[in-house]
Amino acid sequence: MQAHRIHDIADLRRRAARKLPRPIFDYIEGGAEDELALRDSRAAFDRYRFLPRMLTDVSSPHIETELFGRRLPLPLMLSPTGLTRLFHKRAELAVAEAVRDLGLPYCLSTMGTTTMEEFAQAVPGPRLFQIYIFRDRGLTEEFLDRAKAAGYDGLVLTVDTAVAGHRQRDLVNGLSIPPRLTLRGFLGFATRPAWSLPALLGRPFEFVNVAHRATGAQDGDTSLHAYVADQFDRSLTWADVEWLAARWSGPLAVKGILAAADARRALDAGADTVMLSNHGGRQLESAMAPIDCVAPVADAVGGRMKIVCDGGIRRGRDIVKALALGADACSIGRAYLYGLAAGGADGVRHAIELLRSEYERTLTLAGIADRAALGPELLRRAGGA
Repeated sequence: MQAHRIHDIADLRRRAARKLPRPIFDYIEGGAEDELALRDSRAAFDRYRFLPRMLTDVSSPHIETELFGRRLPLPLMLSPTGLTRLFHKRAELAVAEAVRDLGLPYCLSTMGTTTMEEFAQAVPGPRLFQIYIFRDRGLTEEFLDRAKAAGYDGLVLTVDTAVAGHRQRDLVNGLSIPPRLTLRGFLGFATRPAWSLPALLGRPFEFVNVAHRATGAQDGDTSLHAYVADQFDRSLTWADVEWLAARWSGPLAVKGILAAADARRALDAGADTVMLSNHGGRQLESAMAPIDCVAPVADAVGGRMKIVCDGGIRRGRDIVKALALGADACSIGRAYLYGLAAGGADGVRHAIELLRSEYERTLTLAGIADRAALGPELLRRAGGA
C-alpha cells in the first residue's frame, strides 16, 4: 500500500473497493432498506459548521481523554465488526497489530473471527468485548466468565438488534453466515483473485466464539437475517441490563441508544458509558443520525456517564464536532475496515493516523488548545438552524 498517495478515508475506501469482490464490499457499505439512515449518519456532520476562535495559543494542544477507566491519547475507539476475516485474511489480529502501540480501545465482536483469548493476548489494552444478551443466557454467562478470565477492560452491550435490519444488498448478493465459497461460487469472485484464493484455501469462516453452541448457524446456507432472527431475544428489558451490569461489575457501555430517555435508563441500569449508534444505518431505517443525538443525551446525563458517538466518522473534523456537542469520544467501523481491506495492519494504522492528523489540525485552526474548551458555541447549524 502506497500510504503517501492515500490522503483521506475516501481514498482508502476506493482502494478497498478495488481489492474486495463486490458482495464483500457491499457487506461493508450496505445499510437497511433504502439506506436513508446510512446516508444521513454521514451527511448530518456536514450540517454543523465551525465558528472558530482567533489569536489563541494553540502551540501545545491537549487532546487526551478517558474512557473505560483508561487514559487515551486520542478520543477515538474502534467499534466491533462481525466477520472481519471477510476483509483481510488476518482479520482482527491485523487490526490489533495496528492499535497495539496507539493505546486506543478496540472492541471484539461476538461475531468476530478471532477467539476472545487470542484477541486478549494480541491487544495489550484497552481491550473490549461486544456482547449480546442471548436467548441462551448460558452463552452470555460464558462470555462474561471468559472476558473476566482474559482480562478485558470493559463490555459493550449491543441493544438494537431485536431483529435483523432488512439489509437488501446482502440479500441480493446471497450472503450467508458463514460465507460458503464452493467452486461454483468462487467463479463469481474470479475478478478478485488476491482475495478469493486465500479465502477459498484458508481456514474456514466461522464465528469462533459461538461455534460450539450455535451449531445451527453452520448448517446449509443460513442467511444473515435468519441467523440473527434465530439467536437474539425480543423480550429483553432494562432488567436484563441490570442483571448484566451486576454480573459483570466492571466498565459497561450500552451501544445502540439514540434517545435521551434511554441514556438515562442505561445509567440507572448500571452502565457507565453510552454509545450513540444506529448500527451504521443497518438496523432501523430512518433512525436519527448519532451526531444529532449527542447534545440532548449530554444534557440528559449531565456528565454522569461517558458518551461515545458511533457512526458516520470519516474525517477528524467529525470528531471535533461530536466533542463540541458533548461527546467524550467517537467510534469508527467502516473507516478502519476500509484501511484493513486496502492494506491490512498498515492500512488500519494509516486510517487512524489520517483521522488523528485531521483532528489536531481542526482543533488548531478552530483556536482550541484543550478539549475542555470545546463546547457547542464552536458550532452553528448550516443555514442558521
